[in-house]
Amino acid sequence: MHIVIMGCGRVGSTLAQSLQSRGHSVAVIDQDADAFRRLGSDFAGTTVTGAGFDGEVLRQAGIERADAFAAVSSGDNSNIISARLARETFGVSRVAARIYDQRRAQVYERLGIPTVATVRWTADRMLRHLLPEGNVEIFRDPTSTVSIIEVPVHKDWIGHRVQRLEQATGARVAYLLRFGIGTLPTASSVVQEGDQIFMLVTDDMVAAVTEIAAAPDGGQ
Repeated sequence: MHIVIMGCGRVGSTLAQSLQSRGHSVAVIDQDADAFRRLGSDFAGTTVTGAGFDGEVLRQAGIERADAFAAVSSGDNSNIISARLARETFGVSRVAARIYDQRRAQVYERLGIPTVATVRWTADRMLRHLLPEGNVEIFRDPTSTVSIIEVPVHKDWIGHRVQRLEQATGARVAYLLRFGIGTLPTASSVVQEGDQIFMLVTDDMVAAVTEIAAAPDGGQ
C-alpha cells in the first residue's frame, strides 16, 4: 500500500516508521522541514514540505495513487480539511483524522470520517487504570450507535461459557483479554479467572448489561 501521512510530530513519525517496517510505501507531509528529522536516517519514504490541505502538496506526496491517508498534525481544522480533501477530491477510501476536540470528532464521524479523539482516548485509558471496576468505553462506531465497553463480571461466571453470558445480558462479547492477549471467543469459550471481557452494546443496554454481569448469582 501507499500511505500518505500529514504531520510529522511524534505520532506521525512513529506511524510512518511502523508502516515502513511492514513493507508499505510512505509519504510524509509537514510544513516544517526540520520535523522530518524525527523519521530517522533509515526512512526510505518521501517527505514533502507544505500544507496537507494543499492539493499540489498532496499530489507531490502521491495522493492520486494512495491507498490510505492519515491526518495527524496538531491542528484539528487542518486535519479535517485535509482528510475531506483526500477522500472527496482524490477518492482515497481509507482516511482517518486525529482530533483533539471531542465534540468535533463526533460531528466528523457522523460525516463518515473516522477520527481519533486524542484527549478522550487518553482520558478513557487513564480511567481504566485508575478505576478498573468501571466499564469504560473503548470504541464507538462512526454513527455513535454501537460501542465496546469492558464489562466487569462476578466471580460466579468463572467456568461458564461465554455464550451463557451473552444470552443473559443480550449483548455480544467482542473479545477477551486473557493473560494480556486478545482472544476472539468461540462457541466453546469459557470464562476464566482474570479474563477481561469486552462487550458490544448500545447506550440503552449498558446499565442492564453491567448489572447482570456483576450480579453474584449471574452465573448460576
